[in-house]
Amino acid sequence: MSSILNVVLPVFGLILAGFICRRTGCLGETASAELNRFVVWLALPALLFKVTATATWVQIWQPGFIASVGAGCAVVFAITVFQRMRQSRHLADAAIDGLSAAYANTGFLGIPLCLLVLGEDGLLPAIVATLIVACVLFAVGIVLVEVSLQTEKHPLRAIVKVGKSLAKNPLLVSPILGGCWAVTGLSLPAAPLQFLNLLGMAATPCALVSLGLFLAQKQEGRRDGTTGLVLGKLLLQPLITGFLAFRVFELPALWAHSALILSALPTGTGPFMLASFYQRGGALVARVVLLTTLGSLVTISVCLYWLAH
Repeated sequence: MSSILNVVLPVFGLILAGFICRRTGCLGETASAELNRFVVWLALPALLFKVTATATWVQIWQPGFIASVGAGCAVVFAITVFQRMRQSRHLADAAIDGLSAAYANTGFLGIPLCLLVLGEDGLLPAIVATLIVACVLFAVGIVLVEVSLQTEKHPLRAIVKVGKSLAKNPLLVSPILGGCWAVTGLSLPAAPLQFLNLLGMAATPCALVSLGLFLAQKQEGRRDGTTGLVLGKLLLQPLITGFLAFRVFELPALWAHSALILSALPTGTGPFMLASFYQRGGALVARVVLLTTLGSLVTISVCLYWLAH
């Protein structure tokens, strides 16, 4: 148990540090946004590029892992959207709620957690999961929001907007560029590699502190339906993903363990950014992020304890 605490507590300690710094005024209102931009545009892309540039296709292509993580996200997302539509919610709000229940924080929390728990080998599963969540799942959510908000239905226009959005996403572009470099078979020169290492090492602490700063911000608006979203994220998604990874596909230990840990992560900030961008109200999403982050301290510890035995 002490070894599990040694892994989990430093991660959540950094989140708590950011939370306290914001609440006490040590860091200002813009600290979360600015630190988040540093992570999204510099530190995390450098880490993703380096890992994919030095990996092989055989290491990345894991269909059983992709199916396990993807199915967990898809089922929770679809159930949530269906339930919200039955409650006569607008499709845009239903899609954002679906993301709130299925969008795991694989980038900011999953990558550093897998690094600590599984070592350098844990980076690849975390990156693959990040591509599934931040690209595929997020793209589906954007399409639904765009289509629902258009007065004139232009599916092609929505697709173009989604394509432009994804093409500007550094968390998508950087691993793709890294994969292109890996295809050439060339090794990274010493100076660029050291540059990427320095930036990449800043990704973990900055991302976690940024998350704490974000959680400390108060949001106004509706908060009904929070419990269902939290339970879907912390319980239903890990159960589905874990069953597929261990029982159906019988993945190798590294990939099975990674799938379970990554599916048990709290909700990421992506749905909140989407709600803010489309002015759909971010109070519910912010509350889900906060509660799932606190709840994941328990669920992740349980998963790690179960995996250790």
